[in-house]
Amino acid sequence: MELRIVLRALLRSWPAVLVCTLLGVGTAWAATAFATPVYQARTQLFVSAQSGATDIAQLQQGNAFSQARVQSYASIVTSRQVAEGVVRMLRLPTTAEQLAGSITAEAPLNTVLINVAVSDTDPDRAAEIANAVALRFSEVVERLETPRGKSPKTHSPVKIGVTDAATPPTAPVSPRPMLNTGMGLLAGLFLGGAIAVLREALDTTVKTTETLAEHTGLPVLGAIPFDRKSASLPPAVGALGHSPRAEAFRHLRTNLKFTQVGQRSSVIVVTSAHPGEGKTSAAMGLALSLADSGTSTCLVDADLRRPRIAAAFGLVPDAGLASVLISQAEIEEVIQQTGQLSVLTSGPIPPNPAELLASDRMHEVLDQLAARYETVIVDSAPLLPVADTVGLAPLTQGVILIAQAGKTPRDRIIAASESLHKVGVHTLGAVLSMAPVPNRMAGGHGSTYGYGDPTGTEQPVTAPRPRASATAGSEA
Repeated sequence: MELRIVLRALLRSWPAVLVCTLLGVGTAWAATAFATPVYQARTQLFVSAQSGATDIAQLQQGNAFSQARVQSYASIVTSRQVAEGVVRMLRLPTTAEQLAGSITAEAPLNTVLINVAVSDTDPDRAAEIANAVALRFSEVVERLETPRGKSPKTHSPVKIGVTDAATPPTAPVSPRPMLNTGMGLLAGLFLGGAIAVLREALDTTVKTTETLAEHTGLPVLGAIPFDRKSASLPPAVGALGHSPRAEAFRHLRTNLKFTQVGQRSSVIVVTSAHPGEGKTSAAMGLALSLADSGTSTCLVDADLRRPRIAAAFGLVPDAGLASVLISQAEIEEVIQQTGQLSVLTSGPIPPNPAELLASDRMHEVLDQLAARYETVIVDSAPLLPVADTVGLAPLTQGVILIAQAGKTPRDRIIAASESLHKVGVHTLGAVLSMAPVPNRMAGGHGSTYGYGDPTGTEQPVTAPRPRASATAGSEA
């Protein structure tokens, strides 16, 4: 994994890294605070050969003999014979095996020295045991090296002497607060970093416009930032029309016009792979921005399963597109105005939305709207859960595909793009909604779609109070 990806993962998951670091330091501190102090007493033994040598050659031979033996003697220090003798000598409340586990011995190379260390929770007892080990070890070695039937005092070829007797230690060897805290800090950082990188590796959602373009092969027309304040206000109308969100819709409007060079009018569907990804907010914001620029625009709510535009703009919901499709009303009778924007709401929810939206009558309605307006923005149902948009999209001039940053998985947006391609629909481009802004990332997940399903609620964009036509009021 590239360094920049790791750094980006750490920045995105810094709360988890911080929590793990604090947890590691806290655990180390608790372990240190509640641990029983352990003291270590040390003694040093000297191994010499008792050869009675008087010349240098014999002394060197005896020294070579001692060095050859000393490595083996170091292992005897922790043997059962030594430990059992010390337990009996000091009447310790422990077993020989437990005592042997608290004794360590090492013999530095090319020396005849043996360093013995004994660990215990009591410093005085640690020193007492260390000195007893030295005494018992001397007895065991001298006895092992003495020929059978001879006295160890007079016939042992080696002699064990103590060069440094053990004294009670003044400070414990464990716990070690600084070392434990440092290890806890490193462990916490490592755990937090591992979690951050793992989350990044397992997260398959689209987060940037670059990844959106890479996985769909579509031009990215814009990125709509998440803003709690401007999300509840008109994004491109009035004094508040200079927010980052409003500017993003202007940018989208400009890019959209470049895709329609030479066209007198166009009907554009705005959809997404799954519900709750910001398609309705994007459709409303784009339509308001177009209308604010002087383009005659009509916004159509063709999501006949979960319509939201009427409620968002405060319009009359009882008559709309469905009424026109079943020949209960004409377009002029149900079109409503909100500022400079014309809105055709969904009307009553029909039992067969997919069939209505793919019908010849829907084609006629779109042609009539295209003849009256320069741009018609159609908010349609999500692509993957239902077939409504797949039937509707071929009747229009193009589709804008919405993906929500940090929510829409790559495989879903790819599947949505492919479903449009299979039916020969011209996809104008993709838009990243709820795009991240500094220190914030929009989130949330929706999974189902149907009549009255409350999941995947989108952030609505409100607008000025409507100016409904008289006929629309009478239909209501």
